[in-house]
Amino acid sequence: MRNAVRFAVRAVLVFGAIPALPLLFTGRWGWVQAWVFFAISVVGGVGSRLVVWRRHPGLITERAESLSKENVASWDKALAPLTGLGALFIPLVAGLEGRNPVVDHPVSIEITAAVAMILGYAFGAWAMAANPFFSGTVRLQEERGHTVTSGGPYRFVRHPGYAGALVVFLASPFLLDSVWSLVPTTLLTVVLVVRTALEDRWLHKHLPSYPDFAQRTRYRLLPGVW
Repeated sequence: MRNAVRFAVRAVLVFGAIPALPLLFTGRWGWVQAWVFFAISVVGGVGSRLVVWRRHPGLITERAESLSKENVASWDKALAPLTGLGALFIPLVAGLEGRNPVVDHPVSIEITAAVAMILGYAFGAWAMAANPFFSGTVRLQEERGHTVTSGGPYRFVRHPGYAGALVVFLASPFLLDSVWSLVPTTLLTVVLVVRTALEDRWLHKHLPSYPDFAQRTRYRLLPGVW
């Protein structure tokens, strides 16, 4: 129960405080796009974690303690926290830039970005619902009977969690009318692509039946491309 409470509290803090950074740094409480970003992030972030809580209670403990596990892939001990930092810097930079905005995107672009964020969060939540081994780090969860998940969004790409996250990250600067936040977004995209490639190679080597799964679901992140 303690781990469940800690997981829930951390989720609320992360998905409540970080999305509020554009509003907090600018003090522009009438900034509609920032409120939309905040609402989508809170509902999407907390909602996906509630899916985990409801569908896979054992995954709550796994995700809460994933970085402290001894058998985490060595490279992911760096890339997992780096992913979190990237997700922090996008709204942080957008908030700093929001004091003196550089661009003002057409409403059509902002609406498209908002819809893309919603779809990205939904796709990621679907992945969490389908995969009881959706850990926060790359490791073989032998104590939990780790097996390959091939249903749900895993029928389309092998790493739907990363795919959904990329959509959210890439759409965020356009919703927030931020040019400079494209810098951390680009860096985070590189990190996630590298992490996907390393994780895929690692799973081929360490998770039985993953090579067969990779034959059925051919693409890692983007159907028809990679």
